[in-house]
Amino acid sequence: MALAAVLLDVAQASRHFGGIRALTDVSIRLRSGELVGLIGPNGAGKTTLFNLLTGVYEPSQGEITLNGESISGKKPYEINHRGAARTFQNIRLFSNMTVVENVKIAYTQHAKYSLLSSFFRLPSFSKGEEEITTKAVELLKIFGLDGQKDEIAKNLSYGAQRRLEIARALAARPKLLLLDEPAAGMNPQETKDLMNLIRWIREEFDLTILLIEHDMSLVMGVCDRIYVLDQGKLISQGTPEEVRNDRKVIEAYLGQEA
Repeated sequence: MALAAVLLDVAQASRHFGGIRALTDVSIRLRSGELVGLIGPNGAGKTTLFNLLTGVYEPSQGEITLNGESISGKKPYEINHRGAARTFQNIRLFSNMTVVENVKIAYTQHAKYSLLSSFFRLPSFSKGEEEITTKAVELLKIFGLDGQKDEIAKNLSYGAQRRLEIARALAARPKLLLLDEPAAGMNPQETKDLMNLIRWIREEFDLTILLIEHDMSLVMGVCDRIYVLDQGKLISQGTPEEVRNDRKVIEAYLGQEA
């Protein structure tokens, strides 16, 4: 069977902050439909890499392409429009807006009405807003949040806020979904439910997913392949089983004596 096309290609990417080398010559590749993990000890460079992929930082060296197009140096909104969406380690919702409003904001970039129509509240604007609201509620229903659509986002439970953040990311219709520690702060049952949700999202939305996570049970349970960073360098890659048994990975997490 032919391999799926490469969606994300990071070629020898580095990021320096003055004399500090946060990432050095990191290369990763994701094919369409893959669910790939990115792990490593604290300070390994995982979030720095995510920030390169989403335009928060520009690579000091190297090249990043998404769906065959360079995104190195692009602004976050440009990368989002090209098909990448992310969640954050620290939840970043519009906390004083309602649940449905948080999702509608992501949908508006695909709105069919014009700015002029919006300004004058023309019929095309009303129709477009109605369609966006319907889509937002349908998406919230998938995540079990439709019953709380009119709640203020900050009043949701922690787990529900996590689900809302993922729903909002999906409303942008991404090809690549970047999940930054989605299980942070969750209890074991919530983590198990999240694992099932991530699997389902990949299949239902035909997504490619890159996942940063400290919870090894989650990473090993859902990922096809895993990349391992340590001190800004890629030290291992392979299947969960290969990575689990890699001496370099064990030493990175447990120390040289391991």
